[in-house]
Amino acid sequence: MEDQIERPEVARLLNPPALAAYLAERVPGDVTAPLGALRVRGGHSNETFFLWRGADRWVLRRPPLGDYLPTAHDVTREWRVISALAGTAVPVPRPILFCEDKAILGDAFYLMSQVDGVVLRRRLPTWADDPASRHAIGLALVDALADLHTVDWHAAGLEGFGKPEGYLERQVRRWASQLEGARTRDIPALDAVTAWLAAHLPASPPATIVHGDYRLDNVMYADGLPVRVVGVLDWEMATLGDPLADLGYLLAFWREASDPPPALTAQDDWRLVEAPGFPTCAELAARYAERTGRAIAPEALAFYHALAIWKMAILLEGSYKRHLAGVTDDPFFAELERGVPALAEQALAVTRGA
Repeated sequence: MEDQIERPEVARLLNPPALAAYLAERVPGDVTAPLGALRVRGGHSNETFFLWRGADRWVLRRPPLGDYLPTAHDVTREWRVISALAGTAVPVPRPILFCEDKAILGDAFYLMSQVDGVVLRRRLPTWADDPASRHAIGLALVDALADLHTVDWHAAGLEGFGKPEGYLERQVRRWASQLEGARTRDIPALDAVTAWLAAHLPASPPATIVHGDYRLDNVMYADGLPVRVVGVLDWEMATLGDPLADLGYLLAFWREASDPPPALTAQDDWRLVEAPGFPTCAELAARYAERTGRAIAPEALAFYHALAIWKMAILLEGSYKRHLAGVTDDPFFAELERGVPALAEQALAVTRGA
C-alpha cells in the first residue's frame, strides 16, 4: 500500500510522532518498525485510516478536523458498540485500543483489526457473475441484520446506550423539526409524507441494537465464494430502538430493475443490485421476518420504508439550503433542486402502496 503518512493532510489528522510513540507503549508487536498509513476516502463520516507497523495491520477511526455537533462523529459510541458485539454472531472488527486523550491526535480515536474482504459499490466482483451468487449476497446482508437484532443488548453491556422507549415518535418529531429549519421552498409531497408518518406510527417491537446506517456498502464480504459477510462497518449512528427502522433504511437504499432511474447521481452506486438474481425488497423483508420471527404488516413495512426516504430527503434539503446560500461549491448539491422533490415523491408512493 502507498504510505501517505508524511502527506500534510494525513499528518494533521494523525500526528505521526505522537501516534507512533503512543502505540509503541500500548500495542505489542515490532515497535521499532516505522508506522505507515493510508487514508481511506469516501462518505462524510469519521476519518478512516489503514495503519501498519511491521507485520501488524490495523484500522484507525477518528472524527474529522474542525467544529461539529457534539452528537456527530462519536467514536466513543462506535467503540462501545463494536466492543459489545465482539464475540457475538455479528461480524465486527476486533477492538484493539481506545484513546480519549486529545493530546495525542487532538481528538479521541480508536484502533481495530483490519478485516480482509471487499465492499460492494458500483460494480460486482467476478465471483458474483451469476444470479445464484447475487441472490446469496442479498440474503447474507439481511441475515447479518437479523443477527444484530437478536443480540441481547442487556447482556452485551449496553444499558444506557440509547433511549429505546418512544424511538419512532422522537424520530418523526425530530426530523419534522429539521424540515422546518431546512425549508427554502414548498415541496407538497414531503409535507404529505410528514403528515402520513405522524398519523401511522406503528407499535414498535421490543428494542434492539439499531445500526442506523445499514446498507450494502456499509458491510464487507469475503472476497470469494461461499458468500458471507465478514464485517459490519460504520457504527457511528448506532443506538437502541426499533429494529424495523434498520430494515426500512436497507430497503430505501435497495433497487430493483423495474425502478425508475435514480433521482440523484449518487444513487448510481446502488444500481448494481438491479442485476438479475438479487432479491426484491419483498424478498428481503420476508427473509428478515423468517430469521427474526417478527411478523411485519404491510402498512408497518411501508411506514419504515417511507420514514427512511423522508429522512434522506430532509437531510438533503438542508444541503440544498446551504447550496443556495453559497456555503458549498460541491456540484452534487445543485442536483438537489430536482432530486429532493423526486425523493419526496418516492416516499409518497411508498405510503400510497401501504
